[in-house]
Amino acid sequence: MSSPTYATSARGGAAGGILPLARSLPEFPWDRLLAHKEQAAAHPDGLVDLSLGTPVDPTPDSVQQRLRAGADSPGYPRVAGTQQLRSAIVDYLARRCGAAGLTDANVLATIGSKELVASLPLQLGVGVGWAVLVPALAYPTYEIGARLSGAEVVVGDSTLSAGPRRVGLVWLNSPSNPTGRVLPAEHLRKVVDWARERGAVVAADECYFEFGWDDRPVSVLDPEVNGGSLDSVLALHSLSKRSNMAGYRAGIVAGDPALVADLHEVRRHAGLIVPGPIQAAMIAGLEDDQAVEKQRARYGERRRVLRAALEAAGFRIDHSEGSLYLWATRGEPCLDTVGWFAERGVLVAPGDIYGPTGHEHVRVAFTATDERVAAVADRLAR
Repeated sequence: MSSPTYATSARGGAAGGILPLARSLPEFPWDRLLAHKEQAAAHPDGLVDLSLGTPVDPTPDSVQQRLRAGADSPGYPRVAGTQQLRSAIVDYLARRCGAAGLTDANVLATIGSKELVASLPLQLGVGVGWAVLVPALAYPTYEIGARLSGAEVVVGDSTLSAGPRRVGLVWLNSPSNPTGRVLPAEHLRKVVDWARERGAVVAADECYFEFGWDDRPVSVLDPEVNGGSLDSVLALHSLSKRSNMAGYRAGIVAGDPALVADLHEVRRHAGLIVPGPIQAAMIAGLEDDQAVEKQRARYGERRRVLRAALEAAGFRIDHSEGSLYLWATRGEPCLDTVGWFAERGVLVAPGDIYGPTGHEHVRVAFTATDERVAAVADRLAR
């Protein structure tokens, strides 16, 4: 696959005419909310920020203890992860995600999941002359990753023909950010089959996998989806949400051993390594199912309270079968809805951040504390 070319600036300058990459990127999505955030922060009872899916509950004690125990880490850690970590990843994916046939060769530790999402096309060699397919409503970083590699972004249902384009990478996300939609195994299987016919890689962002509410998420690592073969399939997982480890930057990529080996080689050259103490803490997070179930119960109750409050205030909730968000609308431009919430001291994310078809929706996270979620319900009731 070809390498990206570089745009040049007519203004020239210190970089010898090379256009700084940052100038080719869109505005950072949440910068659009600064004025609304300021308005919401003026509420007498303070700001309740439901625009981001940032965990607020304590990191499990088991994880903190393992981090402290691994703090004496003078040597360089392994790019792939320690033997103990890779074994814990394999066990986790089999136990919680229905993965079959995994070995150490199928898994890698990553520096959180966003790092890999943003760099996966580049690391796979999907650049100029290739297309990356992303869902019509999607995490913006899928598109950013394609832009960084020089690939073309094709938006829409990835089971549809991409025309004459050479498709290198197909993104899946279930449960979805922002909609919370959970895709059935049959749909996932069709996407995998479609991509394999075209020699493309399927990358499934499964970072919300532990949070299926009305439907059961299915992993692309499950034989029900991949037909018993991991060829051309990668799954991305994160400990940020399931184990309240967002500050640790702890992620996983797993799947096709040939692709994993290629990623490992690129990451060795680039020095993309999860720090040793974090690798130790990841083992505890992956093994602690009890902490995950406790967190699920917290989120489930917050989801119940917020959904009831939104519906009582006249909102319709679409999809939202999984993830940590409610996809809400009352049939008006999303920024009008954002302003309505800001008047009540609440910040939510406009749906058009995730694609034009989200122009009448907002994404409402239920990752605030119980007290703040109750405050939102009270404000909406008024």
